[in-house]
Amino acid sequence: MQGPRYTTLILQLAFFLFFFVSVIYAQSLPPAKSDGFVYGNHRVDWDAILIEAFLDPVCPDSRDAWPPLKQALAHYGDRVRLIVHLLPLPYHDNAFVASRAIHIVNDLSSPATFKLLEWFFKYQEKFYNAQTRSLTRTEVVNEIVKAASQVVGSSFYSSLVSGFNDRKTDLKTRVSFKYSASRGVYGTPTFFINGFQLPDSGSALDFNGWKNFIDPLIGQKSAKNEENLHFFL
Repeated sequence: MQGPRYTTLILQLAFFLFFFVSVIYAQSLPPAKSDGFVYGNHRVDWDAILIEAFLDPVCPDSRDAWPPLKQALAHYGDRVRLIVHLLPLPYHDNAFVASRAIHIVNDLSSPATFKLLEWFFKYQEKFYNAQTRSLTRTEVVNEIVKAASQVVGSSFYSSLVSGFNDRKTDLKTRVSFKYSASRGVYGTPTFFINGFQLPDSGSALDFNGWKNFIDPLIGQKSAKNEENLHFFL
């Protein structure tokens, strides 16, 4: 008489375990696309020196680090390439919303991605904790949508609104945060060159600082190329 009852319990347990394992497996899957935004629209030289920047759109130090980094990119040209990862710091109340807006804009019009990032750097004080303390999250989102529509074009306004209602953009922003954590990054700005983290995380690096790191690497590449040339002569 107990047989059917125990069979039902076993089947329920088996279903629960299957569901639990499926959820864990799904959460452990890597994203379909690698995290980060590639700066510039020139042809990528995969032999170029790779700079990775972990930035928060409403972080003052990230803002201060951006101009000298752009100066270094202009100075070295195609000898370097940059990927920007967004790390919305939890103690910046509006960092996640700002980062999500950048993900949305990147999906709508990728050339405008860095325009919006620079807009946040220019006007980020509007979104500091103290300045938005009396605003609701919805009011903050509305302000950001208005600003983003000015950057990418007013025709994208409804798409921007829809983007904030799309769970996919929320997940992309979370992936950026988790990716930063997986790399051991907990402050902004943080920089990596060819996969190795630079010292003084959380502090802006000036143009001379970039030259101090990159010039020796450029010299090593030049010496290696000359060595290879002599080998074949």
